[in-house]
Amino acid sequence: MIEGILGKKIGMTQIYPEGGAQIPVTVISAASCYVVQKKTRESDGYESLQVGIGEKKEKRANKPMRGHFKKAGTPCLYTLTEFKGEELDKYKAGAPLNAADVFKAGDIVDVSGKSKGKGFQGSMKRHNFSGGGGSHGSMHNRAPGSIGSSSDPSRVYKGMRMAGHMGDHRVTVQNLEVVDVRAQENLILVRGAVPGAVNSIVVVKRAVKK
Repeated sequence: MIEGILGKKIGMTQIYPEGGAQIPVTVISAASCYVVQKKTRESDGYESLQVGIGEKKEKRANKPMRGHFKKAGTPCLYTLTEFKGEELDKYKAGAPLNAADVFKAGDIVDVSGKSKGKGFQGSMKRHNFSGGGGSHGSMHNRAPGSIGSSSDPSRVYKGMRMAGHMGDHRVTVQNLEVVDVRAQENLILVRGAVPGAVNSIVVVKRAVKK
């Protein structure tokens, strides 16, 4: 079985299981997810499936990629990712993937996505610094403070936590529980929050650290 699937983050909601408290869940849609290519040991040296999601107009793909999708028999897609797994012979190039064929309720997964970009932020917001004194005319309420030594080493060490660009990088949240999988709608309901903005693409894989 393939180890993961691509999906689109729809948003967050809450469900009420019978006899239990409400559960906050993130809804991930695996609609328009296709197997684009099968890689084998004979041709590529390893076994995996190339999976794509997000249909786009043919004119938005370059000529090599149009040929790649045409060979697979799929629409042109925005995002491509490879997944390994076991018993991959049952998957065929061009076939759509359904979330219910990969996951079931109770599975533990890792979800990866690109976090929301927050632009240029100060050190207090970016690194949770406490800041300076709030009264008595301190004049450094939100300043970062000292960043280095004097004549030795006469430089700022690499990796110093300072103001800068925040967010917009790949983040993985581990060990989330799949609360429900709705086959007809091709939806995965995952307990808790996952990275990324609404309508962003996320990767849902079986948990590495169970």
